[in-house]
Amino acid sequence: MDVLIVGSGGREHAIATAVKKSPRVDKIYCAPGNGGISGIAECVDITAMEFDKLADFAEEKKIGLTIIGMDDPLVGGVVDVFEKRGLRVFGPRKNAAIIEGSKAFSKDLMKKYNIPTAAYENFNDADKAMAYLETQKMPIVVKASGLALGKGVLICQTLEEAKDAVKSIMTDKQFGDAGNEIVIEEFLTGREVSVLCYCDGTHIKPMTSAQDHKRAKDGDQGLNTGGMGTFSPSPFYNDEVKHFCEEKVYQPTMDAMKAEGRDFIGILFVGLILTPDGPKVLEYNARFGDPEAQVVLPRMKNDIIDVMEACIDGKLDTIDLQFEDNAAVCVVLASDGYPEHYEKGKEIRGLDAFEGKDDYFVFHAGTKKDGDRIVTNGGRVLGVTALGATLKEARANAYKATEWIDFDNKYMRNDIGKALDDVAL
Repeated sequence: MDVLIVGSGGREHAIATAVKKSPRVDKIYCAPGNGGISGIAECVDITAMEFDKLADFAEEKKIGLTIIGMDDPLVGGVVDVFEKRGLRVFGPRKNAAIIEGSKAFSKDLMKKYNIPTAAYENFNDADKAMAYLETQKMPIVVKASGLALGKGVLICQTLEEAKDAVKSIMTDKQFGDAGNEIVIEEFLTGREVSVLCYCDGTHIKPMTSAQDHKRAKDGDQGLNTGGMGTFSPSPFYNDEVKHFCEEKVYQPTMDAMKAEGRDFIGILFVGLILTPDGPKVLEYNARFGDPEAQVVLPRMKNDIIDVMEACIDGKLDTIDLQFEDNAAVCVVLASDGYPEHYEKGKEIRGLDAFEGKDDYFVFHAGTKKDGDRIVTNGGRVLGVTALGATLKEARANAYKATEWIDFDNKYMRNDIGKALDDVAL
């Protein structure tokens, strides 16, 4: 079959790499794709939000399966458009993707169905939010309810900071319409762990765990970003935690969405925090995480097409989901100044060093082709991923591989996975 992937980032490059391994796939298209994806797929000049054009293309090329990588088109209803035309598509419908599109919705869902999460209140009035803050303990978390490219979460240490956050999100519209409604919730402490799950509307199968690094600078300092690196598996996600989440989080979430008439088919990303009082849900996403996909998918043994089709057909329970007994670490190479101001158009050198190396990957995020060159075209430019027998070996391999790549204003965190130094592995 021919496959169409919708998106243009490192996540979509990781998906395309997994799809390429399937013997069932003849050709891969990606809309709009990027400089790296163009090496394994034909990139199509259609944006992720041009739903009818995407569906027209899928019909014209007789695409056997379309995979939606990005959050915006999912929340906007691209799957509904494809399904109405009888096209085979992987991802949640609009009424299910709301679990990511509205943090207020997801918090209310967890509250209604007793899924463990932080105490919270939702607000669509800035003055009422300010008054509520006067009654709360600090630190506290202020979140834009809508989609904000992973950056709409502000951790506030003081009442003044919290009020500034409300003003920034609701009044100054730092995140646009995503800040029309906000969630204010208690600040939780503990290790954060991400678990991506395949879902068929009834059944849910969690993948191996991962752990992200959101802050721009070493030591978890600086602004929140889309993710500066990640590792898999997380040693903090042990069998006890896994069993708890299967019983109290994963299946209850599927059952809750079904009870609400919002059957969830696709990828459910569960952002967990392992608190002293047990695991709690920080957030849900309705698609593969980025850069979590870059460490989880290279470890998956299954044919990704088989798994995705089982989800669409409601037969996920027939899949024995398996992962390699190894580890992966991804280090993001960014443009200096990200996530605020940065330059584009810098030539990237050294990409050919990855050719023929099975345990090393370079996933393109913000890149584009410029003649025979690949140049920078975004804040997060590349995700350098390496495998290893252990997390520490994978980490050493990943940092070694970052030295193969060079471009002007290259920036990375030097402590991805540093938390592992304190863990007996």
